[in-house]
Amino acid sequence: MTTAIPSVRALDFTPASAVFPSPLDWRDQFIYFLLVDRFDNNAADIPAYDPQTAVYGRDPQQGRIFQGGNLKGLMRRLDYLQGLGVGALWLSPVFKNRREHAGSYHGYGIQDFLQVDPRFGTTEDLRELVRRAHERGMYVILDIILNHTGDNWAYPGDYPYYYWPQAPGPFDFGFWRENSVDPGFQADDAVWPQELQRPECYKRRGQIRNWSDEQEAINGDFLSLKELEINRAEVLDTLIRVYKYWIAVADIDGFRIDTVKHMESSATALFCNAIREYARRIGKHNFFLFGEVVADDAVLQRYIGRNSRISGTNERFPSLDACLDFPLYFILEEVIKGFAPPSLLRERYERFRTLYADHGQAGECFVTFVDNHDQMSRPYRRFLHGNPHPAQAALAMGYLLTSPGVPCMYYGTEQGFDGGGDNDACVRECMFGGKWGAFDSMDQHFFNQDHPLYQAIARIATVRRQEPALRSGRCYFREICANGQDFGHPQGGRCTLAFSRILDETEVLVALNLDGAARNDYLTLDAHLHPVGTQVEDLLEPGWTTMVEERSGRHFVRVALAGHAMRILRCKKG
Repeated sequence: MTTAIPSVRALDFTPASAVFPSPLDWRDQFIYFLLVDRFDNNAADIPAYDPQTAVYGRDPQQGRIFQGGNLKGLMRRLDYLQGLGVGALWLSPVFKNRREHAGSYHGYGIQDFLQVDPRFGTTEDLRELVRRAHERGMYVILDIILNHTGDNWAYPGDYPYYYWPQAPGPFDFGFWRENSVDPGFQADDAVWPQELQRPECYKRRGQIRNWSDEQEAINGDFLSLKELEINRAEVLDTLIRVYKYWIAVADIDGFRIDTVKHMESSATALFCNAIREYARRIGKHNFFLFGEVVADDAVLQRYIGRNSRISGTNERFPSLDACLDFPLYFILEEVIKGFAPPSLLRERYERFRTLYADHGQAGECFVTFVDNHDQMSRPYRRFLHGNPHPAQAALAMGYLLTSPGVPCMYYGTEQGFDGGGDNDACVRECMFGGKWGAFDSMDQHFFNQDHPLYQAIARIATVRRQEPALRSGRCYFREICANGQDFGHPQGGRCTLAFSRILDETEVLVALNLDGAARNDYLTLDAHLHPVGTQVEDLLEPGWTTMVEERSGRHFVRVALAGHAMRILRCKKG
């Protein structure tokens, strides 16, 4: 049996029907990221998690292997996701990984780029999921890989080879990994499409040892995964064709591109430009292309906010639309928990004024998050790991949903998942329970729409949908004080964090209490937009109001906040 689609030459890029149009602005969306294997397995009669009756004591080995989540399971949870306020789903890679590797449940070791992994379902299942999401006005984003394939071949002797800067050239190719005794490559053998079945398609420099060395990170293998030579035109063209095909066949709305920092920026730009032009031609005029670049703002600027230079030319091409906001991730958790001052956030956004021509639009360039599946910089723990204050998770999501950027939430946050440990499986718990449920439990699901965090996040997401300023307004951090006279930006960590989003003549003031004790601080706002005596209402608690006061030309409101509480304030209408 050969693979269903052996070559990119056989692909048809004509959509099967009229495509679902892109959103006008991706900042209007709330993204939910999930690992397909860990979300839902479509099994019947799984009881809801009850901490009093749950079975505890997971086998640690279960976290490292497939658990059974699939696309049909995800389909049946669209009501749950829409009730949370989610507007777009970001799926971990769904393409076929090596069948003999039980540890490839995450999907990042691709063996066949033109087939859905049978453990997740079929191409038709993916099409049906996207169709159902589109019926609800939701979008679907696929996680894709350009940088590498799975461990589909070996170096000579099947020994691990390691990157060596002084090596004169590529290491010798060993052999393709085959699972069939039949002649010729079968579906589970080597790699597909067949255009990638040549040794020269790979850099063959061995595994990365020094991850901080830029050239080694670009040219070395990502662990046992095999680095593609995307500088070769035929390799990049193959990948472009592969991913155009998935847009055509499944009506996909965007791609998250993995390990961008490990690729030449010019190749990334060429790929993005080709995909963007194809999507526009078929009617998706704002196809979303965002990438994983684990770095500071200076490095991110190579990919967003300005165009990437094509090597050997004076041309510049548009590259990524946005990057995952790792600079924010590196500081946000500590600020929300009161371990670091909010000035870190304020100073970061002030730098946008020098990096972007329009700092109000800068949020277009960032997908913001507080938890993820890799946990760079703080290995293997979720935001709530070891945290006795679950309400802080609502504050963290509240910040993402009201600050600049395209907000993204990692699955399980809304159920208080608090995984942590010595490997990445500890932050990849199963929502459906199985043998690797959250809280060391098994065989009980976590789709509880009455959970306090689910309800809190849903309320904030509802306000966000109703207020354009929270999605695309300019951002200004506000001074505070306790006595109505001595205003200033907060210096300590346990304080009221206040910032405004202003769009045209509308200001929405967001206040988060980063202290476990109640606070009753005075917060400044725009004097031109809020005359003295204006009533300001909490959109999260309709009916709660406060009055604009003035002293020495400064306009402010006094805002009472319970410990770890949040208010979203706007002029009361009517």
